[in-house]
Formats: sequence, structure tokens, C-alpha cells
Amino acid sequence: MSTVETNGAAKASGARELTKADFQSDVETRWCPGCGDYAILAAVQGFLPEVGVPPERTVFVSGIGCAGRFSYYMNTYGMHGIHGRAPALATGLAAARPDLSVWVVSGDGDALSIGGNHLIHALRRDVPLKILLFNNRIYGLTKGQASPTSERGKVTKSTPFGSVDEPFNPIALALGAGATFVARTVDTDKRHLPAMLRAAVAHPGAALIEVYQNCPVFNDGAFDALTDKATREDALVSLEHGQPIRFGAEGARGIVRRADGDLEVVAVAEVGEDALLVHDAHRADPSVAFALSQIESLAGGATPIGIFRQSPRESDAATLAAELRDARASFTNGDLAKLLHGSNTWSVGVNGAAAKR
Repeated sequence: MSTVETNGAAKASGARELTKADFQSDVETRWCPGCGDYAILAAVQGFLPEVGVPPERTVFVSGIGCAGRFSYYMNTYGMHGIHGRAPALATGLAAARPDLSVWVVSGDGDALSIGGNHLIHALRRDVPLKILLFNNRIYGLTKGQASPTSERGKVTKSTPFGSVDEPFNPIALALGAGATFVARTVDTDKRHLPAMLRAAVAHPGAALIEVYQNCPVFNDGAFDALTDKATREDALVSLEHGQPIRFGAEGARGIVRRADGDLEVVAVAEVGEDALLVHDAHRADPSVAFALSQIESLAGGATPIGIFRQSPRESDAATLAAELRDARASFTNGDLAKLLHGSNTWSVGVNGAAAKR
């Protein structure tokens, strides 16, 4: 049974009705005026009541950066960890307390630089975390340096002659790590963002949502093409499971899969809708989802938005949680010696000699 189904049953049994106010802390919210973080915070606080998990069973773990403040503004349990370590902290918590709803909030600098190792292993282990990766393509808190997602040629305080590094593609990175749920949305989309949150909560394993988030001070307008009504149709490729992939004014363009497996952007009028690739987010093989994460160069910069992959599997975290339960049972039953000496142990003599037990 999914989290959403479980909480729906809890509501039906007479559990208290939750509201947005239940998830709003009394800490003054402080981001720069116009920051996309405000919109994401409002969307999360407004969405969580429908999940039905009370604040006392919800945890938000954040790292360093502007996104790191998120945990202070949620009236839930939370932790502001050190740089990049939020997935590691949340992994331990989710494994030890599978009864909790555990969220990770991180930025592109926090998650993809020093935190990259922790992120990919949380995804490959399919730890039941809901990971929100705020991507503004810049280091905001430290005043505008190039981040791992800044585009080539980006002039910043740390790259005065333009960045020479190829940027990370967070979606491709997550898929390459074996993530079973990968999605992308935009901070100000009041319908799409909650829809992605809803799908992530229903997913039993690790769920990563990349949220394009505007930084009005150091990278203003980076995603204007996706939000401006005049350009949105041509700039955005909407991925919907079971639907042919088409975009542009009146859906004039679409994506087909060639005989060699490569994707190609075509005019729908020339090939017909039946030739278009039908998006299958539930496909176990992530190769097509990975190809879709790369189509911006083919589609004239058009960006895919939606769920790239949603393919549950048995998680390593479930096995770890079971081992922890067995260990606790051994301790409760008084078999502490077995718990401590169940594997290889060593005793060190006074003279420094070590003996294996």
C-alpha cells in the first residue's frame, strides 16, 4: 500500500484533518525578494495536508545553501546538516525509522558538488527519501559563483572569463545512478509542482524532483522561457505517461524514436501522430528516459518537464531496515554479546599483538 493510500485510510478512520498552517513554523521566512524558494515552500506546505502524515511524523533534512533554510520554515522535525551531507543523514534516519516521512532539500551546489557522492548512493540504494533538488544554476548563498549546473561560458565571480566546465544534467545523473523515480518541474507552476510531489510521495523508493528555481539576484531569468506565456509552448516539452510526446504551438512538433534507437524531433504534420514516441515512465529500462533527458540540443533548447522514470523495485533500504529490526530484537532479548561479536572482532593484547576471534 502506498503512502498516499495509507494516509487516505487514516483520514477515513477519523484522524485529525491537517491544514497548511500545521506545516508552517513560526520562524520568519527570509530569502531574497522574488526568490523561487518562496513558491516551492508554499507549494510543499500546501500539499502536505493531503498526504495525511502529521508534522510529528515528518522530517526535513537540508544542507548548506539558500535551500538549507527550508527545514526551519517547516513545522516538522528537521535538521540543517553540513555541506552536501543531507542525503547521508536522511538515509540513516529513513533506515532506522521507516515509519517517518523523510524529505531532503538541497541546492544544485550542495547536492552536486561536495554532496554528489551521497546523492548518487542514496538513489542507487533506493532509500525511501523524497529529494527536492533546487536548481538555479548558480551558488546563491555565497554570492554568485558558478555551480555544477552553470552553463558553459557563464560569467560569474569565480569564472570571470566564462565557465569552461560542461554542466551536470541532474536528471541524467540520477538515471545513471539507478534512480527509480526522477522528475523535473518549475518553481512557479502551481499545478505541475504539486502533481510531481503527489507522484513522488506515492512512490515507495527514492524519488528525486529537480525544481528549476529562479535566483533573482545572481541568475535572474534563467528559466523565463519556461514560464513566459509567449514562449512556454515552444520552450517546454511536457512528459505525460502514456501520451505521445509533442510540443510547440498546437503540438506541431514531436519526438520519434529512430530504428537505431536515437531520438529525433520531427514535424507532426509530416510523420503523423501515430509515429510519435509514446512516453512510458514505467519502463524498467531507463535508456529512453536517459535519452529524453538529453533532447534539449535536438529540440532547439526545448526542455522536458515531468516524470522521466517511475519504476519501483525492492530497495536496499528495506533490507537494511530489516537487519536493524533484527539487531534491536537481539539487544532487547539481552543477547548483547552476540550483537557485538556476531562478526569478526579483534582483541588487542598489552604488548600490541592482535588476535582474531
